[in-house]
Parts: sequence; C-alpha cells; structure tokens
Amino acid sequence: MVVSRRQAVREGWLHRVAVTLCRDERERILIHRRSEHLSRFPGHYEVVVGGAVDVGESYEQAAARELAEELGIRVLPRLLFTFINRSGLSPHWLGVHEALVPDAVVPDADEVAWHGWLTELELRSALLEWRFTPDSHEAFNRYLASRGAHS
Repeated sequence: MVVSRRQAVREGWLHRVAVTLCRDERERILIHRRSEHLSRFPGHYEVVVGGAVDVGESYEQAAARELAEELGIRVLPRLLFTFINRSGLSPHWLGVHEALVPDAVVPDADEVAWHGWLTELELRSALLEWRFTPDSHEAFNRYLASRGAHS
C-alpha cells in the first residue's frame, strides 16, 4: 500500500526519508533554520537537508532531488548509512548522505529562513544551545560515530 508521508506520520507507520550533511571545501558544515510556517518543526535548526523518498526512488535520488529543491544545487550525495530513526514525529528509515557543496547556495525561501556554515566544533556547541530537529541530533551523532569507525 502506498500512502502519503502525512498519513504515514499520522499513523506511526515506517516511511523513508533521505537527508544530506553538506560540507564545503573548508570542511565547514551547512546548517539552516526552518521557516516558521512549516508544519514540521517550524523555526528549528537543521544539520541536514532532505525529505521524504518517493515511491520507486532510491535514497540517493531523493537526496539529490531535495538538494536541488531546497538549496538550488545539483550534486550527487554519497549514501553513508541507513537506520530506523525513532526520534521526531514518527519512526522512519533515515538514509544519511554526505556531499561537498559550493559555499554559495541559494536556499528556497519558503523552506529555509536562514543558513550558515559552522566548523564541527562550532556545530557541537550550537547543538547544545540552539533548538535543532530530533533528526539533526541523531543523524549528526551517527555521522560522527561512522567517521570514527572508518578512521
């Protein structure tokens, strides 16, 4: 059965979400604040860019589509790992990607109220002080763990 993301969230059904952690050539990480009018986590900060995976779409395809829609960039993100994320509004499969992106991104003003680049140290501090989405915390912690496991 195929249902909308809205219905899957409402019913607590598993669905797929693809997100990308974006870095620039200086190893800074892109963060953004969600617009206040969004239905999910308005005004919260995010470490990742992404959204629902469509039927028949791979995680990589969805991540690339979301980067084009939300940041106006065309890159091929690299899938790092997937896991069932139980934080947030409902359980979902989260496919976490990484991509090297240009400094000059043009976010969709309907979705992104502000964006900026932080070093990893600055981001660790911000995660303790600013209001981030649950996905941001979980994805970033697992991202750091996966990098540590591969070093």
